[in-house]
Amino acid sequence: MRLFRRLAFAVYGLIEVGWGAWAYLAPRHFFDTFPGFGRVWTGAYPPFNGHLVSDLGATFLTLGVLLVIAAVLDDPRVSAVVVAGEVLFAALHLLFHATHRGQMGADYPTSLVSLALGVVIPPLLLLAYRRRA
Repeated sequence: MRLFRRLAFAVYGLIEVGWGAWAYLAPRHFFDTFPGFGRVWTGAYPPFNGHLVSDLGATFLTLGVLLVIAAVLDDPRVSAVVVAGEVLFAALHLLFHATHRGQMGADYPTSLVSLALGVVIPPLLLLAYRRRA
């Protein structure tokens, strides 16, 4: 269970780091093409603002690094604090998008589901501490 828990925190953290680096280092590209694969979710909320997209990237990077630290330390108290921060960000992010459709087309429901997963998955990772490996 310990290996699963550490891997789950690490993978989640590396995803956040990837998004964060992308948004921070290439804010225009992130805005125009996130999440990739021919989809445009961030760009559905114009106008582009490089400062705000870079700040979003910094937020993702910060959360990603904290998740990776939680994976390395594997301490339930550290992980609970990191999860609390992740869930707060994810819930506020979801709330905004649930109440602001922007110019999002058919991908709107999919984007909301992906944002909702950001609220649900991190607390589930904490359940791994309740089970003994």
